Amino acid sequence: MDAADGFYERVDAGRFRAGEATRGPWDVGSQHAGPPAALLGRAVEERPGGRTDMRIARITYEILRPVPIGGLEITTSVLRSGRGTEVVEAALVPEGADAPVMLARALRVRVAAEPVPAVAPAALLPPPGEVAVTPFFPVPWETGYHSAMETRFTEGAFTELGPGTCWMRMRVPLVAGEEVRPLDRVLVAADSGNGIGSAVDFGRYVFVNGDLSVHLHRHPVGEWVCVEARTSVDAAGIGLADSRLHDEKGPIGRGAQSLFVAPRR
Repeated sequence: MDAADGFYERVDAGRFRAGEATRGPWDVGSQHAGPPAALLGRAVEERPGGRTDMRIARITYEILRPVPIGGLEITTSVLRSGRGTEVVEAALVPEGADAPVMLARALRVRVAAEPVPAVAPAALLPPPGEVAVTPFFPVPWETGYHSAMETRFTEGAFTELGPGTCWMRMRVPLVAGEEVRPLDRVLVAADSGNGIGSAVDFGRYVFVNGDLSVHLHRHPVGEWVCVEARTSVDAAGIGLADSRLHDEKGPIGRGAQSLFVAPRR
């Protein structure tokens, strides 16, 4: 599959093939966690027999091992179902493997039948159209997540230490030939918080996240999602990347990543 076609190609209802656009910056054979996070989120939404009156309010991922580039199978199951909420689990298993490399557990909340008072912070960030395109940090291969996402920083940069605020837009669809959904846009971007708000030197330290939690009070509107990230690291090598998520109309939720931080060998 050509990288320009999308992050994934759908094989059938529960099987996909990852393309080069999923490749992360750390290993030529492994995916950035953003695309598989979005794919698992879509699987939760597409679950056969799933309720159409609910929306994902929180989704938490356990990244058990690096996600390889290749064939993938996704299964879903309902862990709890009630009148107003349900919990759905999705598992991602590489082709030929017998155990998942990534798990997602989503809390879905019933959408109110009648409008309720909308209460949300009104703070707006500088719109992406007023910000120059910011290059990714150097990556040893031409095609990957870094080339499939457009990035524009209003604060910081991938190559600067400290807090960062970055608008992100998908250059390719999540699944080739299929419409991009609002949830795709935010979940593809949310796993980049530890890179956007990096607190330690990438050349000297690894800072890998073993999980990702995303809370959304609304889904994004438009093509752009902004990740406003701050990272804290303890001397024991445990860190937290905390991100505020926005679209051009304002805040939409938050993301958090637990980090393993260690000197590079």
